[in-house]
Amino acid sequence: MTDFIREGRLFRVTGFNPSHRQLYLTSEATLMDRTTTRVEVYIGHVELMFLKPYYGNGLHIRRATAAEFAVLGERHGIPAQDAAYTWMLERDGGSFVVGANPSWREAEYELMGDQTSLYDASEPWPPEFPVESGHVS
Repeated sequence: MTDFIREGRLFRVTGFNPSHRQLYLTSEATLMDRTTTRVEVYIGHVELMFLKPYYGNGLHIRRATAAEFAVLGERHGIPAQDAAYTWMLERDGGSFVVGANPSWREAEYELMGDQTSLYDASEPWPPEFPVESGHVS
């Protein structure tokens, strides 16, 4: 199982497209946390989400444990077959999303030039600048 861990960074919810059920979370490069990269997380096919508008201590995206899912399933009426698609966004499990496997992209902010998003469908992928990417599984 591969988790996505970017602790110590400020992430914020930057978009939700309800017609396509797409969620975007972004961390910009800041002097405050001494980062130089932009990180974007995308989760598609969102069925249910319990989010904060921002995450001051970063993200730790991982599949919900059986115990966590039992509580969430009971509390929110999530069907048992969605256990494999329930993602915790924080180490302590405070926020969650039920959706497809999250993916992420990260690039040096200065190298992005005029590109404002790493998930911009109008831009070629992969871009001409170095970028890292992956999926949570």
